[in-house]
Amino acid sequence: MRVLAFGIAKEIFGGASVEVLENTTLSVAGLQAILEERYPRLKQLSSFMIAVNGEYSQPGTIIHKGDEVAIIPPVSGG
Repeated sequence: MRVLAFGIAKEIFGGASVEVLENTTLSVAGLQAILEERYPRLKQLSSFMIAVNGEYSQPGTIIHKGDEVAIIPPVSGG
């Protein structure tokens, strides 16, 4: 599955997206664990959300083949 990256996540991933190859059904929490293991700097963010098909998702949300997945880092502004 291709995971899109925005903001600081692009810097952490070294590009606008990364591929995660899993042969089993994956939940949002499972994907988060895989990404944090592969990219430890993600753990340093105060928080980040995972969106599936354009909607913020809960840890138990199941990601299906063909779903659009994106990492949304914290946003600051004034």
